[in-house]
Amino acid sequence: MTDTLFQAYTPLIIWIGLGLLVCRLLPKSFSKILGRGLYWVGVPLELIALSRQGNSGQYQAINTSVLAPVITVGTLIIGLLVTLSVIWIWKLLANQQKSEHDSKIQPLSRVSEGSFLLAAILGNTGFVGLAIAPSLVDANALNLAVIFSITHNVIGPFGLGVWIASYYSHTQQQNNFLTQLRDILIVPPLWAFIFGYFTRSLKLPNAVEIGLQQSIGIVIACAFLLIGIRLAQLQGWKSLKLALIPATLRVLIIPLLVGIFTKFVLKLPASSSLAMVLMSGMPSAFLGLILAEEYNLDRDLIASSILVSTILLLFVLPLWIFVFG
Repeated sequence: MTDTLFQAYTPLIIWIGLGLLVCRLLPKSFSKILGRGLYWVGVPLELIALSRQGNSGQYQAINTSVLAPVITVGTLIIGLLVTLSVIWIWKLLANQQKSEHDSKIQPLSRVSEGSFLLAAILGNTGFVGLAIAPSLVDANALNLAVIFSITHNVIGPFGLGVWIASYYSHTQQQNNFLTQLRDILIVPPLWAFIFGYFTRSLKLPNAVEIGLQQSIGIVIACAFLLIGIRLAQLQGWKSLKLALIPATLRVLIIPLLVGIFTKFVLKLPASSSLAMVLMSGMPSAFLGLILAEEYNLDRDLIASSILVSTILLLFVLPLWIFVFG
């Protein structure tokens, strides 16, 4: 497991570290350009490549499973409800202290609420999750983890995630159901996944296929570079302190609820339950930062949550193996 974690985190450390180092040498607009480039070009190319891989034998055998998608959707709903409850409690405490002329708890701005939700709900199930799961669960449970990751990456960031980002980027007067629906329907990664999935049987030139597969590594590297740049731009410890809350929800509270449900309600085998806990408790997704860049939310909070939740995972992972393994 140690080797697996090392392999999963090595690219993350290298590219985030590079972003921290070169931040001062780059123009301030670079992070915005990089984020928009990933949103409109990089991530769509990555999803086309990943969805076309679904034609391989390892996925054909699991396409009929419905358990993992149901658990994935349930996890997203649980995460949304729990996080909204925390934000509601935060508002109550902030308003109470305001009336008492106390300023220990500062109210969250609208854009910070949006980033708070994205950081707590969306997990890095692809890069980190699928790198860790194979060494910890059996083949059947790994199939569930793969489907969880695919379902989460389509419905999570580019369904629920876009809805949240769009909602909190507009004022309440500007918001309506059609605005969020429009933003979801025009999101480039969603259409890229659909295109890639339905063209799996279409043979492309070798150069194109190789280019698509190599784009996966390039997009991941650029995303981690963006995180490093944003971390270097943090002003003080405020965002890091606030990030402890969504990070704790992401890697501790939400997977704990999923584990209780899968083990004691669904009565899944230990390995399958562990797989669902692992995938539901991955660190905050770098796609959340890309959405924050595109919709002008709180980038500092997202970047801080990615860092804090990644560190917390190292301490929480043995607990999940002990309890659910």
